[in-house]
Amino acid sequence: PPQQMTQDEPLLAVQAALKKCFPVVEEQQRLWRSSLSDCPPLLASLGNLAEQLQAAQNLRFEDVPALRAFPGLQERLRRKQLEAGDAVLDQLGERLAALLNVRDTVSSHVGQVLQIYEQHADAIGIDAVLQASAASPSVADMLEWLQDIERHYQRRYLKRKYLLSSIDWGDLAGIQALPTAWDRISEDEHQDLVPDILLNVSFSLEE
Repeated sequence: PPQQMTQDEPLLAVQAALKKCFPVVEEQQRLWRSSLSDCPPLLASLGNLAEQLQAAQNLRFEDVPALRAFPGLQERLRRKQLEAGDAVLDQLGERLAALLNVRDTVSSHVGQVLQIYEQHADAIGIDAVLQASAASPSVADMLEWLQDIERHYQRRYLKRKYLLSSIDWGDLAGIQALPTAWDRISEDEHQDLVPDILLNVSFSLEE
């Protein structure tokens, strides 16, 4: 009956918003993974440069007869290494900007879904929100998962941002320790959170 259709409309509006949002998350997760996978080699390059700078600092050029003939060599070498370091930092900055973009895109889409839900929450009622079926998780679960995903990207982005903002060429040992610190952030994270959630909703999205 037509009356029934009108009652279902608020729920259908929220389900439609959810169906549009999860594919966006899937695409953003691909971009996130790709940007992250570029970082370890760049951090390794930074570590190597810091090692070279350390070695050049420890070497007394004036004590090496072959190098004594080039008075400005040590300073020129240092400048060249720092320039190379800044170029790597620029590349890392681009990857960090890409991670920020993922976080913001996901956040904006999740915000839109929550807004649509809030507009219709009273009309839908709690029973319909909690109702799951064999083919689809409940709306409540999906809304909660989206908020989990949003928090997940936020935390992961901030940890990396803080780590990279602590880079200081005056602390060469700290720069050499960066790859390990970066790996530790990755190990502490629930790597499968987003893929697991996407898997949970994939069947209901295919309808």
